[in-house]
Amino acid sequence: QVHLVESGGGSVQAGGSLRLSCVVSGYTVDTYASYYMGWFRQAPGKEREGVAVMNPYGGTKYADSVQGRFIISRDNAKTTHYLQMNSLEPEDTAMYYCAAECSYGYACLNDFNWGHRGQGTQVTVPA
Repeated sequence: QVHLVESGGGSVQAGGSLRLSCVVSGYTVDTYASYYMGWFRQAPGKEREGVAVMNPYGGTKYADSVQGRFIISRDNAKTTHYLQMNSLEPEDTAMYYCAAECSYGYACLNDFNWGHRGQGTQVTVPA
């Protein structure tokens, strides 16, 4: 059974940084390495928003709202992916979810056709 566990959320002042981690269990290293991985977020009263996607070859796609500020990465040997968030803004306040296993490529950023997702970690950037 596949499980995803996020960590690294918290409250940070505007302009600050956080690094989220997502440890994935239930895959072999090779299987994990073969899948797209990603992050999405949802703020209270707002629609879910895709944040970042990484393909098995290291290619990435970001939401326009985070392009240039956020960086997605992965360590296949640890079956873990990360979201480095820099220059955080109050508008980034949301519950952040990591996701795994999508067969639709970069379309997963906005289509949310993920096979698995974590329980979420809260990120708060006070105004």
